[in-house]
Amino acid sequence: MTLEPVTRRLTAILAADVAGYGRLVGLDEEGTLARLKAHRLELIDPTIAAHRGRLVGTAGDSLLVEFASVVDALRCAAEIQRGMADRNGAEAAERRIAFRIGVNFGDVVSDGDDILGDGVNIAARLESIAEPGGICVSGRVHEEAAGKVALTFEDIGEQRLK
Repeated sequence: MTLEPVTRRLTAILAADVAGYGRLVGLDEEGTLARLKAHRLELIDPTIAAHRGRLVGTAGDSLLVEFASVVDALRCAAEIQRGMADRNGAEAAERRIAFRIGVNFGDVVSDGDDILGDGVNIAARLESIAEPGGICVSGRVHEEAAGKVALTFEDIGEQRLK
């Protein structure tokens, strides 16, 4: 048995997930799904496209997006978070849909249209420690973006990720 060669590349990876999704669905499943779909169609998908991202996958309330540029990934993440804050303004606090976003720059393995590997795993772990409505980035992302984006970074120290 021969193994096919693996295709690797460096890429910027954005992982996003809805904070408290299970609770939101428990409160109002149909309403939550309809609002999430509207957010995707009206804000998230167009923002990803505007920043030259490629939606790699979705699973319920999560998104995995690939960018050729760390700057594009960060600008996209920030625009999504600002847009979600605006869209949630009139919603009752317990019904707001807020994303946690993690952004990493790392090595991935291509498998058809999918991407796999440590770069993706780290982005997902960063997303899990982000605050609802926040963005958590790796040190490599911060280094690559320094002086290139109009965002303020807060150092939360070295984190041990699963």
